[in-house]
Amino acid sequence: MPDAAMPTDPLPDFVVIDVETACARASSICQVGIVGFAGGREIFAYETLLDPRDDFHFFNTQIHGIAAHHVVGQPCFADVHGVIDRHLAGRTTVAHSHFDKGALAAACRVHDRPAIETTWLDSVRVAKRAWPDLPNHKLGGLARYLGITHRHHDALSDARAAGWVVVKAIDHTGLSLADWLAPPRKAAPAPRAARSGPLAGERIVIVGEPRDGALAHRLAALGGRIMTAVGTTTTLLVIAGAADPRTVAIDPQWQKAQASGTARILTEAALLAALD
Repeated sequence: MPDAAMPTDPLPDFVVIDVETACARASSICQVGIVGFAGGREIFAYETLLDPRDDFHFFNTQIHGIAAHHVVGQPCFADVHGVIDRHLAGRTTVAHSHFDKGALAAACRVHDRPAIETTWLDSVRVAKRAWPDLPNHKLGGLARYLGITHRHHDALSDARAAGWVVVKAIDHTGLSLADWLAPPRKAAPAPRAARSGPLAGERIVIVGEPRDGALAHRLAALGGRIMTAVGTTTTLLVIAGAADPRTVAIDPQWQKAQASGTARILTEAALLAALD
């Protein structure tokens, strides 16, 4: 696709990139696909074959169907580096796993081009958090589960599918793109349980609030021991009053408590009412 695919209006909320390689060397990019998304919809797509200036291995060609004769006369990575940079630089770039990020960096080094400065988001990590119960989070399986049209190992189709995974995860969880980009919060130590109180002996996991938050301190003051995760000794899971129901529904601790059948599940309001 020609350089005319540059987005104009609106600007993308994020872009997605996928590459295919000719051989085991990550720098041997032979196809690149980029898709831009804004407001939950696709706004542009760019795709091109590339001459990797490297060997084609049979194993790779079996996977994506691209062989040496397909790239005769096609540009090399150095020729399209500027186009890729204008799509990605300064934006949030999604890729399904870290492979594409590494391949892009390797190609920049091999072709003596500057590194592309972008903020990366791994859609595998997004999918694992949004749908933790799926048996795996490979792109093909996710596409089938979410009803996304997908042709595996075609760079443009893979990029488009990974983008829709992020769009659907945002819709499913209520978490914004900024939420997905935020580093995981490192919780402070849980408050120490009081020696006595109406919750003495309870081992409590809280959903919807950090284990060092106001609710944790209140329950610990009543004798409850605040735990990090649901386990065989957990007796109570408490859903914080401010918890978003959509977030609770995908929280792995809530799901573990439901599956175990050994821990009671109560809302904050129900628990505090029972203690009055």
